[in-house]
Amino acid sequence: MKPFGYVRAGSLREAVAAHAAHPDARYLGGGTNLVDLMKLGVETPATLIDVSRLPLDAVEERPGGGLRVGATARNSDVAAHPLVRTRHPLVSRALLAGASGQLRNVATIGGNLLQRTRCPYFQDVSKACNKRLPGTGCAAREGVHREHAVLGHSAHCIATHPSDLAVALAALDAGIELYGTDGTRTVAATDFHRLPGDHPERDTVIRPGEIVTAVLLPAPAPGAVSLYRKVRDRASYAFALASVAAVLDLDPATGRVRHVALALGGLAHRPWRATTAERALTGAVPDADTVRRAVDAELDGARPLRDNAHKVVLARNLARDALTTLTTLAETARRAP
Repeated sequence: MKPFGYVRAGSLREAVAAHAAHPDARYLGGGTNLVDLMKLGVETPATLIDVSRLPLDAVEERPGGGLRVGATARNSDVAAHPLVRTRHPLVSRALLAGASGQLRNVATIGGNLLQRTRCPYFQDVSKACNKRLPGTGCAAREGVHREHAVLGHSAHCIATHPSDLAVALAALDAGIELYGTDGTRTVAATDFHRLPGDHPERDTVIRPGEIVTAVLLPAPAPGAVSLYRKVRDRASYAFALASVAAVLDLDPATGRVRHVALALGGLAHRPWRATTAERALTGAVPDADTVRRAVDAELDGARPLRDNAHKVVLARNLARDALTTLTTLAETARRAP
């Protein structure tokens, strides 16, 4: 590991000022991803700005029933928080599906969203990687890529984003609160992460020096049901080959879909919001044929590589099963006396 400077920020303003004063600085929260990448030589920041002690770890109610989750809140604390478990169990389940209990006790909400790809070619500095070093190529394209992207990839990068939480936030239409030299702004979770395009080194839309301060969760719709499911190579401590976060709300009078949100993980450079499937389902009765056609229409645009066509099958079956399960739950609640 190369030598680096260390600054402990006493406020958000201090953190942003320190970032501006130290070229090539990185913010440090739990460090569960950043420090590993520093050990590998992938990240070589000249300065670490410690923001872990800033008062950004609260889970607070917002007007109207939403929640504000501070960026330095630990993943395990948020997953167990009564308000999160009651109003957005989808978030709790997604957090519990990620990493081990020990890591969840250290990792932060903000860091979870900012973690970088687990592509082995990105993590190996001896291999070509446009995300790590733009212009060097993508060794994964002709290498081992059974876990890589089938949606939204480009000639420059086929990596996937590893966050379970980000998939849940995309389905919930959550917001990501950012603070920088221009003050505070909020970005939709669906817009926060980027597809690779010609610049795979840019994971998010964060501007230089900005820091994630909170996640903003909307109020849950009365009667809506949700779930998060994940398929992986082993039962725990593994990243998703495919995952799904889904929310469904049926009209109590007709049983037709009043609102549906479907986000897929493990398939792209960012959580994949399945807008084609959502449009096909909205206003329809979600029977087996309708669900099948909607999911198939979404995945018609998949571009699997030599060794990862199985991910399309996994995602198709996972999404169909999730929507069928939610339909059953919603129908049971709708018909209850």
